[in-house]
Amino acid sequence: MSDTTRKSYVDGSFGQIHVRTAGKPSDKPPLVCLHQSPKNGLEFEDFMLAAADDRLVVAADYPGYGMSDCPPSEQDATIENYARAMWQVSDALKLSKVDVFGNHTGAKVAVEMAHQRPDNVRCIAMVSAAILTDDERAQFVDYFKPIPLDKEGSRIIENWRRIVATASPDWTLEKMDRSFLQTCMGGEAYEWGHAAAFAYTTPFTDGLRDLPHRKVLLNPGDTLQDYTRRAAPIMTNGEVVECPEWSYGFLDMHSHAVSALLKEKIDAEPA
Repeated sequence: MSDTTRKSYVDGSFGQIHVRTAGKPSDKPPLVCLHQSPKNGLEFEDFMLAAADDRLVVAADYPGYGMSDCPPSEQDATIENYARAMWQVSDALKLSKVDVFGNHTGAKVAVEMAHQRPDNVRCIAMVSAAILTDDERAQFVDYFKPIPLDKEGSRIIENWRRIVATASPDWTLEKMDRSFLQTCMGGEAYEWGHAAAFAYTTPFTDGLRDLPHRKVLLNPGDTLQDYTRRAAPIMTNGEVVECPEWSYGFLDMHSHAVSALLKEKIDAEPA
């Protein structure tokens, strides 16, 4: 197996969409990985290589992130449009039924993909769930306001500081630098994804409750840990899997363990 993912582009509504793939099609549904904000598919690189031993694994950059073309305006940067873009990738790769695995913002994209095309999704897997009160949401929105560019490098310094402040002890500087690079690649649209995620509230909780798909929600020890537990009484046909030993960067540092746990859950026979 290659030690890197394969890269390609497909056409989407807002231009080209950059795609990473690993592994080959098999009797297991392809696993479509959906990144957090303001990152891109690169955050799944190590995980993809670990998970691709028995299935095709796909991670695309949302429009405006990584190396995908940007929407014309922030109004076009929505969870609904991110999900449509991921279905455009799926269609271009000729995938029929898929499992979806969303990290933070990606959890909301995963639910929206199932809203849009329920028959094409087998299992919805997620990392963390931002189920917030109005006051909590306002605090997060304020925290993630874009930092203007200046010659003093305020945006650069603050975004690096945030990565260092939340990093788990085993997250290497090299991996932290890769995460920082992904934030920089968002350019002036780097915070559009957070705004989209915080705006996607009722459809997310409705999806957790009403969508019939099996749902697996990993709850690592990050800033959303307590909020994620609010999903347990809401979800139909789902479970919250507590993972307190993992935090930011765990997809990099514990890729094989995450892959094994996720496959155990998504490939389990229905009860």
